[in-house]
Amino acid sequence: MSDTSTPQSSQRRQPLPNHRWRIAPTQAELALQLAQAINLSPGEATSPILAQVLINRGIKTPSQAQAYLNPESSILPTPLEEFPDLAISVEVLEQAIAFQKKIAICGDYDADGMTSTALLLRALRWLGAQVEYAIPSRMKEGYGINRRIVEEFHAEGVQVILTVDNGIAAVEPITRAIELGLKVIITDHHDLPPQLPPADAILNPKLLAESSPYRSLAGVGVAYILAVSLAQKLGKVKGLVKPLLELYTLGTIADLAPLTGVNRRWLKRGLQLLPQSELVGIQALIEVSRVQKGTESGEQQNPKSLKPEDIGFRLGPRINAVGRLADPEIVIELLTTTDMGVAIKRAAQCEEINRQRQELCKQIEYEAVALIEETQFSFQKERVLVIVQPNWHHGVIGIVASRLVERYGVPVFIGTYESEHHLRGSARGIPEFHVFEALEFAKDLLEKHGGHKAAGGFSLPAKNLSALRDRLSLFAHRCLQPEHLKPLISIDAQAQLHQINAKLYQLLEALQPCGIENSDPIFWTPNVRVVEQKIVGKVHIKLTLLQDNQPLKIKAIAWRWGDYFPLPPRIDIAYKLRENIWNGQTNIELELVSVRLPATSTPALTTRIAGFEYNRRHYTCSVSESLKELKIKNPQGKLLVIQQGQKTGFLGKTRENAHPVDVTKAPYYQLIKAAMLALEIPGK
Repeated sequence: MSDTSTPQSSQRRQPLPNHRWRIAPTQAELALQLAQAINLSPGEATSPILAQVLINRGIKTPSQAQAYLNPESSILPTPLEEFPDLAISVEVLEQAIAFQKKIAICGDYDADGMTSTALLLRALRWLGAQVEYAIPSRMKEGYGINRRIVEEFHAEGVQVILTVDNGIAAVEPITRAIELGLKVIITDHHDLPPQLPPADAILNPKLLAESSPYRSLAGVGVAYILAVSLAQKLGKVKGLVKPLLELYTLGTIADLAPLTGVNRRWLKRGLQLLPQSELVGIQALIEVSRVQKGTESGEQQNPKSLKPEDIGFRLGPRINAVGRLADPEIVIELLTTTDMGVAIKRAAQCEEINRQRQELCKQIEYEAVALIEETQFSFQKERVLVIVQPNWHHGVIGIVASRLVERYGVPVFIGTYESEHHLRGSARGIPEFHVFEALEFAKDLLEKHGGHKAAGGFSLPAKNLSALRDRLSLFAHRCLQPEHLKPLISIDAQAQLHQINAKLYQLLEALQPCGIENSDPIFWTPNVRVVEQKIVGKVHIKLTLLQDNQPLKIKAIAWRWGDYFPLPPRIDIAYKLRENIWNGQTNIELELVSVRLPATSTPALTTRIAGFEYNRRHYTCSVSESLKELKIKNPQGKLLVIQQGQKTGFLGKTRENAHPVDVTKAPYYQLIKAAMLALEIPGK
């Protein structure tokens, strides 16, 4: 891949986003072959673009492409075949329901944990169980089941404990539960510790082979499998699966789980269910978040099926905000009630708490940026940002850490004082930096820590802060080079603005759902002219763009780019495609993810390639913009080569044995016109 940095202009008061671009190598022949093999409209010039996107994701054969584009076509192993303890878990719960033993769920205060809790509450109540739940206090106790919860469950007559989205590392609390004679089922998805708890059953996809389609499940996915498997055993599946699938969809995307394996298969179904949700709580949440009414810039969205970003940026934050700042019971009741009045009340609370969360994040981010600028922090010298201030709310500093990573392109460890002598923090990383390994490298300075490659949490004595900063900087110097210290934009392919249309958008829709480990395709176009630009929604830039020698203008949006306004009159752009519905009209627009100043030299020219039908025969054609040359290949492998402006072309299997032909006469003239149409080259 090519890896280039964004050039900066010394004449601008506000710099452009300081990104590095990594552009995937073009594999034109393979892309065309793959497009033809899976019948991607071979006459369309845009079909190899989708094939190139598939290749960039490691999909290079027709069978791989078929399984990816049509997940339902794959034959899945049953969960009972994959999860060794699933049958035991079902038996324990079946017996508890039969003898009316009290079951208690221990959940978590993030979106995954709360949707998991709500899912199993709904399922177990549907199946006739006596069930209650508890979630530890984020502020007082922190993550996961603890001894207090276990002993309170025991005192209340609970006989079966069921953890969701936690428990895999809770050796001491689970040991205590077993000592008290309780049955324990752990459902979790976090990384495995050196010692597993002595539970009666453990359901965790990290215990499965890496090739398992269930490996990418979040906690709510494990809960979904357990609930459906139990309902099947009891013969009470009808009417239960759809609402559970909606909760699974909500929790999986909000938890940023990989959209691979079985998640792609089930989320395709779930995202289609949510706009007409059977759950009054989700109906109310969609209403307050305005998912189907419009965006912050006033544009309407397609209500037929939600996109992962609708959950990731609208529904999920309203759920997560409650777990960060308030009582998770609000969300549990929202997602389990059948009373629309209660649902509307709880959704309104989520909305208000999320507004508070937004204000807190905005204020903390403002203070953090001001502090960084005042101290003239040297990113090249430190290679990791460690920033701590009193009076920051630790429930939201993780969000601020993500924004600082986005802004500065370095790993961020952000903390606040819980007391005069104690700090608590969150960390977010970049692709070349492993957060959990960094925390392990400094574990002798920490009291508690946990996480994974991209994110983590930690606490430490305040006196160790300076030593922690030095230790993390040492770790960062071992794995990061100066060129890594810019946010990475991974680009799939170059496209011309005239290729951005509804046909291309519909082709790309086959890639959905897109998100973690299955990112939205990103394209780039060089040397685009900014015709109009304005601020909308206070912090976003709305643009009209035009490419030279092309008549069509195209609209674009740049989210939260107000600091970069106005953009230069000419820029290279990197973008995703988005569908905008307004007053009954649908338009395809661009969502900018990066821009850079055009190179001073002539932008690199590309070879475009396409397939087409002519006189019931299939041809391939390509145009080399650098050589000003058109090539057309017939099924027998013969090539017709025409230089721009020439009336004579050359026909043959190689250049050496080719003979001249008059391309102004039949059959060559009409063949060339068909090729130009396939390549979308304007006629002369």
